Amino acid sequence: MQTIDQALEKLQRSEFRAGFHLSEQDRRYVREKGMDTIRRHAEDFVRKRLAPAVIPNDGKQTPMRGHPVFRAQHACACCCRGCLNKWYRVPKGIALSEENQRLIVDLLMAWIAREMRRPV
Repeated sequence: MQTIDQALEKLQRSEFRAGFHLSEQDRRYVREKGMDTIRRHAEDFVRKRLAPAVIPNDGKQTPMRGHPVFRAQHACACCCRGCLNKWYRVPKGIALSEENQRLIVDLLMAWIAREMRRPV
């Protein structure tokens, strides 16, 4: 099992994944709400949009913008079950355990924290 740092490094080698960054509006939102609130949002999005065994609109459930967590999901290949399977070998058709959900949220939050430290 890879560490968060290893996963983030691997993602940076993908031109597509490395192209995602928080917008200034996203950064403002994170500063206003705080990381604890953003984590709760991430937990909610993962629980509702990724964790179920069957997702009717899989591959289209995560918008490209509108929330910092959405950008993080695309940057971290945690936007749909197809990407989770391709990048992390998480099987489709099986509900995600609470542990799997926590690991995904931890990765998303690490990416957001790095983005918040990145010079604009």
